[in-house]
Amino acid sequence: MANLKEIRNRITSVSSTMQITSAMKMVSAAKLKRAQDAITAMRPYAQKLTELLQSLSATLEEGAGGDFTTQREVQNVLVVAITSNRGLSGAFNSNVVKETRRMLDTKYAGKKVDFITIGKKGHDVISKNNLVITNHNAVFDALNFENVAVIADELMLIFKEGRYDKIELVYNQFKNAATQIIQVEQFLPLQPIASDVVVPSVDYIFEPSKEEIVLTLIPKMLKMQLYKALRDSFAAEHGARMTAMHKATDNATELRDQLKLTYNKARQAAITNEILEIVGGAEALKN
Repeated sequence: MANLKEIRNRITSVSSTMQITSAMKMVSAAKLKRAQDAITAMRPYAQKLTELLQSLSATLEEGAGGDFTTQREVQNVLVVAITSNRGLSGAFNSNVVKETRRMLDTKYAGKKVDFITIGKKGHDVISKNNLVITNHNAVFDALNFENVAVIADELMLIFKEGRYDKIELVYNQFKNAATQIIQVEQFLPLQPIASDVVVPSVDYIFEPSKEEIVLTLIPKMLKMQLYKALRDSFAAEHGARMTAMHKATDNATELRDQLKLTYNKARQAAITNEILEIVGGAEALKN
């Protein structure tokens, strides 16, 4: 059994850890509320914008959507992996990395796959295989539409130049504080409406023409899609960290209680030994 000093040191260490994890949990809970409100308010707008674009596109001839609707044989793929800049968030980052590896091994086996990383943790792992062409880790320092639009413009230019035949986003979608869902979304080219989807036909008068409206809406929708993915990931990160720190605090509390029990038993045993030695010494003196 460890001596009393070692046990006291461990109790102090665990107590300090418990205070840190508890503080991180409260910080993440406060940030989660703001991030959750932001993504909840944003989703209806993004969904309606997509519906409007699909409704207009369904009435146009094929190819009227410009370069961003061009379907090419998939040989070169660009994957945008969205993680976080910080750890201590459970399996939040590792799930994205696992999904990218699965895509490399199965979905795009034999294809040329490159990555753009958003988030330091994903970049640190994926860059070991020399697959990362660039990273945008600083976007989380000021996550707003203007900064995300710059990244979206870069992706649109890359696709327009024909350097990649397909661009996909991999990120954690926020469901609630305890649940994050890995999402793989096709960013470019824009996917046509499925044949079984019924698009309501409404007789609108358009000014300017439908074609001009679609060409104007597509870049805006793509920027909004990327911004929504980053907002989703940002909220999911704080939810994952809050949950992880809650569990860590509970584990630290349980470990501290066990150490205190061990300390009390060791202290009791030491006192008992001292009493026995005193009694034994007194008996020896009598004899």
